[in-house]
Amino acid sequence: MVFVPAFAGLGAPHWDPFASGLLIGMHRGTTAGHIARAALESIAFQVADVLLAMQSENGQSIGELRVDGGAAANNLLLQFQADLLGVPVIRPATIETTALGAAYLAGLATGFWSGVEEIQSTRTTDTRFEPRADRSGIASSHARWREAVERSKGWNRP
Repeated sequence: MVFVPAFAGLGAPHWDPFASGLLIGMHRGTTAGHIARAALESIAFQVADVLLAMQSENGQSIGELRVDGGAAANNLLLQFQADLLGVPVIRPATIETTALGAAYLAGLATGFWSGVEEIQSTRTTDTRFEPRADRSGIASSHARWREAVERSKGWNRP
């Protein structure tokens, strides 16, 4: 099952304002768990699509992916992301790093921190998700995602 969350079109790297949300592959045995997993996987596929586009443009690959925010609390998502990208995914001890970054900047401005190096020394990792050796099925899952994205494009064209 594949879920394409294009409720307001598709952004980077697909750029189609007329794309439509799509849930494909449902059958009589489909459960809420299947739909939830498809939604989680769609996050990973979107991240992968953007990173692959960036790599294509600049010719450089990433060695690891550092994540933050609420979705970073989901182990299933982060392991799937590591398997999909083939690189480690690193979750920090503090996942709400936007607020932490604002606090770090305030500390720099007031002299609480001596510099960026001191701030970097406080960074701690909660979990490092390594790509599993057996990544069979990932390429076909990504191919199904790409096919679903193509089907969603232009659906809402006037």
